[in-house]
Amino acid sequence: MGFSVGMDKPDNYAVVARITGAHGIKGWVKVHSYTQPVENVFSYTPWRVEINGRWQTLEADDFRVQGKGTVAHLCGIDDRNEAEALKGLEICVLREQFDALKDGEHYWYQLQGLKVYSRVDETLVLLGEVSGFLETGANDVLVVKGSSDSIDQRERLIPYVDQFLLKVDTDEGEILVDWDPEF
Repeated sequence: MGFSVGMDKPDNYAVVARITGAHGIKGWVKVHSYTQPVENVFSYTPWRVEINGRWQTLEADDFRVQGKGTVAHLCGIDDRNEAEALKGLEICVLREQFDALKDGEHYWYQLQGLKVYSRVDETLVLLGEVSGFLETGANDVLVVKGSSDSIDQRERLIPYVDQFLLKVDTDEGEILVDWDPEF
């Protein structure tokens, strides 16, 4: 296959996309990019993926935007069966490749796993941890999954907008939101 084997994933890698399936019969794959704009995913190299418990490098030798998504041809992947075998893989890149952000801005990878709290009367209530993100077109949405430590084990979808977002503290690993724990 068209990749080289590397060491285990270092902590300084971030997920930037996911391979969602094969495209055509010549080894192209559909790539769901988490970057804005979507084609920026191709400016980050090398791509690292975990296959059968081992971290490996993939290289796209051609790509194009198609509809709302992107497709890519990966070096050494030349038929549909090889491409289909990559479905579901998360594409990671070195975090140091990202541009510096303005104060108060965050990349999604920085929020992943942070504990999310809401204030009820003068008490902080743990709603859960950030388990993912959704893009709705209007605004991004935090997916917050409850745990055994939180008020309940529900999954909550909290709009990532100033109205609900009170404080993000990546150093402390916490986000404070204005969100009714019953909702």
